[in-house]
Amino acid sequence: MREAGKTASRKLALILFPQLKLKGAVLTIILGFIVAVGCMLGGFMAMGGHVEVLVQPWEFVIIGGIALGAFVISNPMATIKDTGKAVVEALKGGSPKEQDYLDIIGLLYSLMNEVKAKTKAEIEAHVDDPDDSVIFQNFPNILNHKAKLGFITDYVRLILIGNARPHEIEALMEEEIHTISKDGLKPYVALQAVADALPAIGIIAAVMGIIKAMGALDQPPEVLGHLIGAALVGTFAGIFMSYGMAGPLAVIIKSNREKQSRQFVVVKQTLIAFMNGAAPSIAIEHGRKTISSKDRPTLEAVEDQTMNMPMDMAAE
Repeated sequence: MREAGKTASRKLALILFPQLKLKGAVLTIILGFIVAVGCMLGGFMAMGGHVEVLVQPWEFVIIGGIALGAFVISNPMATIKDTGKAVVEALKGGSPKEQDYLDIIGLLYSLMNEVKAKTKAEIEAHVDDPDDSVIFQNFPNILNHKAKLGFITDYVRLILIGNARPHEIEALMEEEIHTISKDGLKPYVALQAVADALPAIGIIAAVMGIIKAMGALDQPPEVLGHLIGAALVGTFAGIFMSYGMAGPLAVIIKSNREKQSRQFVVVKQTLIAFMNGAAPSIAIEHGRKTISSKDRPTLEAVEDQTMNMPMDMAAE
């Protein structure tokens, strides 16, 4: 039913925007925005309201400027940049795909087989210089993702040391994953703080508009009414921007970043199972089972990945 709903959403968005070749999260965002704005403005017009009254650009300048300034003040530059990156990910659909998980599983399977078959020095050559490793070169997406690459090589290196017990490595991995997850959610926390503040910022804009209206008490009622109505647009805009724009965007960012952190859990479960004596084919199943059922690769896909890659590398 969920897939049917997604398909219907995409079809509707393509009907409304036939010239745009969009997919995934972008279509969902466009469709949701159309529904929200359409119902809001449609209901307002049905009640006899005039849409042009809502066009108060300086109210939006006040709200947007205060929100942006507060965001910059309350966050370090690294978080500001990461928030921009997270917004782009949200618009492009930045959550891991099935192939991302297959790459992790394939790489770990290859490394575990190498650990069982090769000497310590031979394996260290791969993890010390992944860019020149025939194993890692089969997985360019992981090579280009420094966080995942560093996580995998660090813990494979610890396994090679040989004197670390599985529960010690597992505790260390959990601590690092917690740190990675917390850092990854900083854009969500920052944007959600802005979303929470927007209604109050809208009130600031409204109060400033009321102050302006109070300076025109000697004007006719229709003029004064227009000024008060324009002022109240600030309250409306702040609430809508909070719950209709910034808040939902923050939720998408949170979902994407949590799914990205799940990739490290897959690595952890796989390597810990291997350290506890599981064969590589069983160890990767420990990791696969931690993936959400919606994104989890099938056994057939995993088999194709693990049967093909090691053979190619053996030929090297």
